[in-house]
Amino acid sequence: MTAYVERLAQASRENESLLCVGLDPEPHRLPQHLRGLPAHEAVLAFNKELIDATCDLVAAYKPNLAFYEALGPEGMETLRATVRHVPNGVPVIGDAKRGDIDNTMRLYATALFDVYGFDAVTASPYLGRDALLPFLDRADRGTYILCRTSNPGAADIAELDVGGDPLYLRVAERVPTWTSHANIGLVVGATAPTQLARVRAVAAGVPILLPGVGAQGGDLEASVAAGVDQTGDGLLVVVARQVMYASSGLRFAEDARTAAREIRDRINAARVTAIDARRGR
Repeated sequence: MTAYVERLAQASRENESLLCVGLDPEPHRLPQHLRGLPAHEAVLAFNKELIDATCDLVAAYKPNLAFYEALGPEGMETLRATVRHVPNGVPVIGDAKRGDIDNTMRLYATALFDVYGFDAVTASPYLGRDALLPFLDRADRGTYILCRTSNPGAADIAELDVGGDPLYLRVAERVPTWTSHANIGLVVGATAPTQLARVRAVAAGVPILLPGVGAQGGDLEASVAAGVDQTGDGLLVVVARQVMYASSGLRFAEDARTAAREIRDRINAARVTAIDARRGR
């Protein structure tokens, strides 16, 4: 296993969790007592309290870079400080969705892995294998490839017919073969549990990053049942707003912890049910 996969598996075991909390704060939605600070300072204070309150309940964190880029240079420093604040045993996935020619992707790999310190990132497959190699060649880091995303318009492209199969299924079959390192995963949305099950069927041992639960309307239990592998692993369930904005008062971090624990426990219950169903119990 790669260093990223090992760190993720260890965090998942120690925290008994398949939960990945998204760190996507919007300044206007932060608790009132933080809004008097400059936006980047408020975001960092919010992130630190949120991480401190939930780090023993999660398998990973996933900040989306757009929420930090929108704050300018100070926002990007806030992102670096956020990553540094996460305990060493918990991986951090940079949701960057990068996709460009190989020369540019080498620089993206340096930025995301070495400058910002992410353990894994998200990327697009649509420029082909050579474009992804600068990420995939980093055997110590992980890359989750967009496959069948959670947004309403995902079907516009992902479900185009390609020789009798939808495009997302071809991506699921082909992309994991692009590297000999066990450091590649797929992004599949919880809003499409049927498609998720098809991806799991053709990519049995490939890790899946699952956005779309909660605010986007994805069914948690159905998605866990469709997405876990034969051992009940291989899945990271991303939840952001349900945890981040569990409340908006001085107790926001405590309430975020309560929300994270409840969601983790629901995931674990669904995981057990899925394993039992596959074993015919």
